[in-house]
Amino acid sequence: MNGNAEMLNFIYQNAEMGIETINKLIEVTEDEDLKKHLQAQYEGYSEINREARSMLNKHGYDEKGIGTLERIRTYLMLNIQTMMDKTSSHIAEMLIVGSNMGVINAVKNIKKYQDAEKDIVGLMERLLRFEEDNIQQLKKFL
Repeated sequence: MNGNAEMLNFIYQNAEMGIETINKLIEVTEDEDLKKHLQAQYEGYSEINREARSMLNKHGYDEKGIGTLERIRTYLMLNIQTMMDKTSSHIAEMLIVGSNMGVINAVKNIKKYQDAEKDIVGLMERLLRFEEDNIQQLKKFL
């Protein structure tokens, strides 16, 4: 697989993980303000995910979603974490940790695939800004 496909699949998978995580957390949270924020985040991840899929298909690549094992692991971790603490502060903290991982991986991928097509790097930079913005917005719930 070439750098363009790898970068697009990273974006696709990152957004897919965001969609699945937030979908679960929307069900759990009782804080209406946090729920509104999560719904906005969900829409942002969905838009980036659709765009990554479209770009993958346009370039002749198939999207590679999150593996079953990773889905199960994430689902179990979310259930365990929220079973013990469903407060807005704890949910925000979990999301900040996840977004920080997204920021780190996005920066690494931008450096690793410097030669990727501009529109693909642009989408990765958009994901990076989205993750950074999520972190800033979630701080008010800590």
